[in-house]
Amino acid sequence: MTKKIRTGLQSSDGLFMVPALVINFSVILIPAIATVLLSFTEWNGLGIPTFNGIHNFIELFHERNFYTAITNNIKWTIFFLLVPIMISLVIAVILLFVNRGRTALQSIFFIPNIISPVVICAIFGSMILHPRSGILGYINHLGIFSTNLVNPLTQIGQSIWTCMFIDCWHWWGFLAVIFLAAMRQVDESIIEASEIDGAGFWRKFFSIIIPSIKSNIMFMMLMTIIWSFLTFDYIWILTGGGPANSSEMLSTLSYRASFYTHEVGKGSAISLIMSLLAGIVIVFYVRMQLQEEDAV
Repeated sequence: MTKKIRTGLQSSDGLFMVPALVINFSVILIPAIATVLLSFTEWNGLGIPTFNGIHNFIELFHERNFYTAITNNIKWTIFFLLVPIMISLVIAVILLFVNRGRTALQSIFFIPNIISPVVICAIFGSMILHPRSGILGYINHLGIFSTNLVNPLTQIGQSIWTCMFIDCWHWWGFLAVIFLAAMRQVDESIIEASEIDGAGFWRKFFSIIIPSIKSNIMFMMLMTIIWSFLTFDYIWILTGGGPANSSEMLSTLSYRASFYTHEVGKGSAISLIMSLLAGIVIVFYVRMQLQEEDAV
């Protein structure tokens, strides 16, 4: 009787997986296959796609904007692997040794992450960096500086870095909460023993806490790299890839090709390149994790 019940439960488990499999197949697998196929075609979104081999990829490698987008993606990735992660690690370890107000501070730091990107971009674009109606305009009105400050989002050499700063403002608090949760799992007796031995703040930070949460840091770095290549909303809302395509990213380039110039094949080719780059990072991370497990 018990064996029959277990067999029945196992068969029902398979049925419960069907809705999830259908959703994943419809939302992930089919669009992924369609993207791969369309990247080798010429199509404007209407009619029947025409196969053109690797023409889309060859055309991309002859476009200046494509290299600008890749360069900006690399800049974005390096920036977010360094600045927000380091800020969040330092803030998280400070909160670890704070007894009063820790929960309130966690909530304050996390708030920017739950605000819509559209709202954040409106705050910075219209209320802070606008040269007439924003804080920047108010500073110019006061005449504090000899020359008027300009909106960095409109400057070719500053736009991409300004977008990075705005995205970092919303992102580092989330990382700090994640790292703090990991740090609170570290054995307190080890930290207390190091304090008895005379270890200072930075010694405990680099010799005990960081090694103890290394796996969490590596995972968040992996996700940061993947999300960096998928960055779209902040760039598109703040600059639209401008000025003069100076803040173009692979995601905005793909969107522009697919929905503005109606070159769906080229847009799919750019998306495929983005996926390949993210796949390389994932393979590298998995191999590194396996090597660590073998070493243990």
